[in-house]
Amino acid sequence: MGQFTLHQSDISDVEILADLRAIVLRDDLTRLGVFDEVRVRERFRGAFDPEHTWIIKMDSSFMGCIAFKPIIDGYLLEHFYIHPDYQGKGIGGQVLEHLLNQDVVRGKKVTLNALQGSSAKRLYERFGFKVDREDSTDIYMSVVVSL
Repeated sequence: MGQFTLHQSDISDVEILADLRAIVLRDDLTRLGVFDEVRVRERFRGAFDPEHTWIIKMDSSFMGCIAFKPIIDGYLLEHFYIHPDYQGKGIGGQVLEHLLNQDVVRGKKVTLNALQGSSAKRLYERFGFKVDREDSTDIYMSVVVSL
């Protein structure tokens, strides 16, 4: 695969990203018994912040999105969705490495949550994220990025 690019989203991206969320999370949410076709999109719309959300592309191909928001004690990584057509090709790792290698992130805590049983947990663990707590649906993880 080639090199990805990140493009800041804008409000007009909300529906394509809400649809992507539903596609990517469908299997895990169904396995957990909580998939709701309407609610999965509504939750994205309610949390969407175009200022801190990036569209992942390669050439002109839409591959996914990620939100990376500054918070009081570091950064919140959320809405990290790679379209199924591009999963398993190392793109998630490349994007995560790019974000965690930014100078402004070094020494800061990055937090996220992943669904129970999601393969995303393994990706995050490869980058040093540790489980802070869990509930029946989510795994909450964090890492302090090395200086």
